[in-house]
Amino acid sequence: MEEVIAVAIGVLAASGVWLILRPRTYQVIMGLCLLSYGVNLFIFSMGSLFIGKEPIIKDGVPQDLLNYTDPLPQALVLTAIVISFAMTALFLVVMLASRGITGTDHVDGRERDE
Repeated sequence: MEEVIAVAIGVLAASGVWLILRPRTYQVIMGLCLLSYGVNLFIFSMGSLFIGKEPIIKDGVPQDLLNYTDPLPQALVLTAIVISFAMTALFLVVMLASRGITGTDHVDGRERDE
C-alpha cells in the first residue's frame, strides 16, 4: 500500500510541476492544484493514520504511539485544503482579469513569436 501512495504522490507532484512550467495561465493554475494535492497526500500519509485508534490520550489506553494517531497532520491538511481552494479562486479571478486586459492567456501577457 505504501508503494501505491508513493507512486500517487510522485505522479501528482510531477504532473503539477510539468503543468506549472507551461506558458498558459490555466495550465499553471491546474499545476498548482495538482502540486498542492500531492503535498496534502504526502503530509496526510506521514501522519501515521490508523483506523480505530484514538486521536487524544484516554484513560485505560497505554500511552505509546502504537495506540494513537497524530491529529496534527490531519489538521494541517484540512487547513491546506481551505487555503488552496481560496488560492485557486483568487488565481482564477486574476486570470480572467488578465485575459480581459491583455486579450491572451499567456503567463507573460503576450503570444509567442512564430
